[in-house]
Amino acid sequence: MGDDDTMTTTLTQRDGLKVLRQSFAVSSETHRQAIDITSQVRGALLSREIHSGLVIANCLHTTCSVLVAEARPALLEDLARLVNRLVDDEARYKHNDPRLSDCERGNATAHLRASLLGHGVALGITDGDLLLDGSESILLAEFDGPRERRVHLQVVGV
Repeated sequence: MGDDDTMTTTLTQRDGLKVLRQSFAVSSETHRQAIDITSQVRGALLSREIHSGLVIANCLHTTCSVLVAEARPALLEDLARLVNRLVDDEARYKHNDPRLSDCERGNATAHLRASLLGHGVALGITDGDLLLDGSESILLAEFDGPRERRVHLQVVGV
């Protein structure tokens, strides 16, 4: 999960508009894993510097995704099954062929799955809190772990 020792934060203000940038580390423990990062994203709002605006959360890695979903095991299993059907582990991918690609990880499926789900989300902020339904979570979906990833947040508002 996020490690506070590796968190960085900056806040700038211009013409009344505030921009908060923060990043934090997330470590996966398995090859494919969904990690709830909602508390870390909410933590960026605790300073109460921004009461109304937007937060953009993204991971600058091409083999994982940031998405909003219910963090319920059955739904996450269904989502994993859907993505696995769309991107078959057994298919032949040019990215995995050493004659055609310089990638040694053989991780074409991870790239393709992350591309389908997207690398980031934008969420509203009202009264200093995320606009999420009570059952919604912000998840980092790891497709090429175990690895440490950095999630970047940009919070813009007043």
